[in-house]
Amino acid sequence: MLTKEKVLKLAGMIQDPILHKSVQVKEVKIKENYVGLKVGLSKTGTPQQLEIQQKLVDLLKEAGAESVGLRFEQLTLEELTPDEAKKVNPGVPPLLSPNSKTAFISIASGKGGVGKSTVSSNLAVALSRLGKKVGLIDADIYGFSIPNMMGIERRPEIVNDKIIPPERFGVKVMSMAFFSEDNSPVLWRGPMLGKMLNSFFTEVNWGELDYLLLDLPPGTGDIALDVHSKLPTSKEIIVTTPHPTAAHVAVRAGKMALKTNHEILGVIENMSYFQSEETGKPEYVFGRGGGETLKNELATDLFGQLPLAQPDENSADSSRSIYGADHPVGKVYESIASRVAAKVEMEQFADAVLEGMK
Repeated sequence: MLTKEKVLKLAGMIQDPILHKSVQVKEVKIKENYVGLKVGLSKTGTPQQLEIQQKLVDLLKEAGAESVGLRFEQLTLEELTPDEAKKVNPGVPPLLSPNSKTAFISIASGKGGVGKSTVSSNLAVALSRLGKKVGLIDADIYGFSIPNMMGIERRPEIVNDKIIPPERFGVKVMSMAFFSEDNSPVLWRGPMLGKMLNSFFTEVNWGELDYLLLDLPPGTGDIALDVHSKLPTSKEIIVTTPHPTAAHVAVRAGKMALKTNHEILGVIENMSYFQSEETGKPEYVFGRGGGETLKNELATDLFGQLPLAQPDENSADSSRSIYGADHPVGKVYESIASRVAAKVEMEQFADAVLEGMK
């Protein structure tokens, strides 16, 4: 049976890639054949963390653990010597540089349960089908679901010390799900989550992107604020349902974007109606008018209204939550994506003209 001393000895075989000394084990829990570790690293969310994670899991399972739970924390400045602190100093990534041509679009909602992640993943796929180069960050770090929705089973690869995001349906994806073992919950506090989110910009090789979509957590919490501060030029799409209360709450997310000088690109109304097979008529299960109300409140565009439906999982280009290009809902997403791209690219052209006149 594994003991705490044996676990610490095994973990001591793994080196911190920046500090070049054994990783710091902050907590050990052993229960029957389960081992849980809280590990301190000089820097989290890096390609090296993925390697350390896999090595620790392999070592502990070879030693007899049937299940392994890992939590990583970034070491604070107080836990580092002055020389060590100097080694942990990332530069500005190309994706966030002033010369970046990537359009950032945050997908937000006032509350959970409105299908924001479904909209984010399908909108990303629809943009890719239009010939755009698209990335998608699952920034809903407590409720990550994008890899499952898109049917992504493999983890990111590491090439030249950079994370290469998995790609499906032409969309490159990064998610906290790739850093979680066995779908374990994330128990980090806001500042640590912010650092992990920042690593998705600094440590991932996205290549050339026309659009980078971010599926934000619902509401107006720490992660949404972090995104707003890191991406001052991000545009925002607000997702709501037709229900008046959902639209009322969604206004808060929109007003938060405006207060942080983000542009509200438009509104998408999800679960607008259910197309009855018996009558052939739409049934408005959640009422009507939420999207229109939100559009008027925020003085923006209503990009489209999506029905309640289920993708055809037998289709070659479908998944758990991704609609095929020929599916009626897939065609609605294509229409929405066309409107979104037209608006973004028109604004980019106008900005370029103004810049040229200076």
